[in-house]
Amino acid sequence: MSATAAAKRIIPLLDRVLIQRVKAETKTATGILLPEKAVEKLNEGVVVAVGPGIVTKDGNTIPTGLSEGDRVLLPSYGGSPIKLDAIKDKEYLLFRAEEILAKLQ
Repeated sequence: MSATAAAKRIIPLLDRVLIQRVKAETKTATGILLPEKAVEKLNEGVVVAVGPGIVTKDGNTIPTGLSEGDRVLLPSYGGSPIKLDAIKDKEYLLFRAEEILAKLQ
């Protein structure tokens, strides 16, 4: 099973959003390879799955403003890391929709 297929099996609840963190480039424009320790983590990710939204006291569901494939700006700290055997090579995080800083265009 591929990492993407394994991540698609995760269905977030309520207003939670599953994000795949974007990896920084390890090669410069001139072709120089950078060591992993010199590369910073980017505060950018791609939405993989979105929960249905928050349920109000009246029973109405308020959907989140995000959808699969959106590029988002993430906070420096936070999110729950998701670790599965099938997705060891990629970094997935689970955030509440309100924790996401911005949607990138």
